[in-house]
Amino acid sequence: MGDGEQGGDEITVVHLMRHGEVHNPEGVLYGRRPGYHLSDLGRKMADQVAEHLAERDVTHVVASPLERAQETAAPIAGAHGLEIATDERLIEAANVFEGKTFGVGDGALKKPGNWKYLTNPFRPSWGEPYLEQVVRMMAALGAARDAARGHEAVAVSHQLPIWIVRSFAERRRLWHDPRKRQCTLASLTSFTFHGDKIISVGYSEPARDLVPSHLLAGAKPAKGKSKAFGA
Repeated sequence: MGDGEQGGDEITVVHLMRHGEVHNPEGVLYGRRPGYHLSDLGRKMADQVAEHLAERDVTHVVASPLERAQETAAPIAGAHGLEIATDERLIEAANVFEGKTFGVGDGALKKPGNWKYLTNPFRPSWGEPYLEQVVRMMAALGAARDAARGHEAVAVSHQLPIWIVRSFAERRRLWHDPRKRQCTLASLTSFTFHGDKIISVGYSEPARDLVPSHLLAGAKPAKGKSKAFGA
């Protein structure tokens, strides 16, 4: 396709997929830390989404470099005979609490030395600024769109970056209550492009029946568990 066709009339869909459940018995906020792989349940989630997408016109599969994203992308790529591309821009948001337990009344929040990181929820003060996430995620979306012009792409990423770029595309404020993110494990947030322009955003949960009830969008975390762990 020549440069003059890049803003054409083709319809392209980019599915931003959140990875499946992660094996995390310590219950830490793993963030960008290496070594966190899908659990057995997480692999079932990935397989189920791959089956759901098997008949779709997927011509490009790309993932965050983190193991859980690569492992989620594998069965989807395999079902379409594709190699997994890697895009660093799809990585999880940076967070100062990585490697720590994180909950209300316990873990990292119980230590006064960490309270300085909680001063500005609008930026936010504890991690990568929301606007920086928008910039990199929009660039990753554009790259996936260009790689699958006129077809469909699957880009596996992480809860917060997916929710932030969706909020930006739907013209909502970026700061939010994390408990109200509509971005369940193994969910698809699907951006439809007409040429280079986003014309709609859809959301689906092909593996909803496998997701523990306390991790569904809008659910209250079960005692001793935090939705943040499955970022």
